Amino acid sequence: MTSKTIQISSPDGQFSGYLAISIDGKGPGLVLCQEIFGVNADMKAAADHLAEEGYTVLVPDLFWRQEAGLELTESDFEKALSLYQAFDENKGVEDIQAALTALAAQPECDGDLGVLGYCLGGKLAYLAGCRLPEVACAVGYYGVGIEQALNELEGLQGKLVLHMADNDQFCPAEAREQILAAVSGNSQVSAFVYPDTEHAFARVGSSHFNKGAALVAHERSIKYLRAKLGPDYDLEALWEEHIRHEFDTRDVPATMATMVSQPYVNHIPTMTGGVGYSQLARFYRYHFVHGNPADMGMIPISRTVGASQVVDEFIMTFTHDSEIDWLVPGIKPTGRKVEIPMLGVVKFRGPKLYHEHIYWDQASVLVQLGLMDPQGLPVAGAETAHKLLDESLPSNTLMPSWSSSENKPID
Repeated sequence: MTSKTIQISSPDGQFSGYLAISIDGKGPGLVLCQEIFGVNADMKAAADHLAEEGYTVLVPDLFWRQEAGLELTESDFEKALSLYQAFDENKGVEDIQAALTALAAQPECDGDLGVLGYCLGGKLAYLAGCRLPEVACAVGYYGVGIEQALNELEGLQGKLVLHMADNDQFCPAEAREQILAAVSGNSQVSAFVYPDTEHAFARVGSSHFNKGAALVAHERSIKYLRAKLGPDYDLEALWEEHIRHEFDTRDVPATMATMVSQPYVNHIPTMTGGVGYSQLARFYRYHFVHGNPADMGMIPISRTVGASQVVDEFIMTFTHDSEIDWLVPGIKPTGRKVEIPMLGVVKFRGPKLYHEHIYWDQASVLVQLGLMDPQGLPVAGAETAHKLLDESLPSNTLMPSWSSSENKPID
């Protein structure tokens, strides 16, 4: 992503900030508030990620009053902790306000403003959302000490989103319950607790990083940021464009142009696809786009469009008249017809496709190709697709015990 360092003016002096520019060249503004380790590589990476989502992101150096330009890591924890303990939160909020003013003045910033932060920054995002009327949406990840400032909620004007770890040593269960009780019933606040997670669960590389929780939290953050700040992308149209180049034009460069710079695709049952531009382009060019049967088609069943992803449910049909590397690798053509239900989870970053997770029942494919005998096994062939299209077809045909419950009482 395009980025630069800018200077931010405050009544007490000037300090620097890392500015990551929206993938669109201009976008709604987000002030990203640092953890206790300063504006380090992790914070810059987080800013770049959010810029890919369409935001112009400013990460102010909030430790500038103590020591400017710090880029610490977990190995510097004692120094980071001492800086945090001496940090003036009120001055920090003033600096966030100055950062919002500086951000709004940037030509790459267009629209409403939000604040997002982690750890120390999570508490500051909370305070900024409660104190600063220009903050349309504030998102705090595992903020430390929010339970000591619950009276601040009276000033909340925009949206507040809180992500909390289940086993956060810096926000124990008692403190977390205080926060949840205080925001309960407040339509302006959405609070989430992530089971079996610890502090810093969303920081890639952290010893407590939890990928699943981080992904869900990010999806939720983007949902509320989109609703309050924008930008509004037509994900359905973007997905249709990608599919068109995959299956109709069969144009690999055009397919890759719909994706982020380092995308990935994972066909779950066969683990085929690719991670990163070069590997995925190779996969598309030599093993996918030009390797599908001419009669391959898709029957749509349902589509769910979220803030940053599309979930497609469909039936794929084809005649196995050529070797299909990605679906049944190493299997010579059988000439058989296949109808198989599929599910695609398609994630976007801003206006570009980030990844595809594609699921299907491989046993059903193998049955239809004559490579697996279903006799005595709880698997089926094309019947799975037929029942998806017609739910009135019999259920439980693979359950030998189904007849045993007939006419039994139902409590």
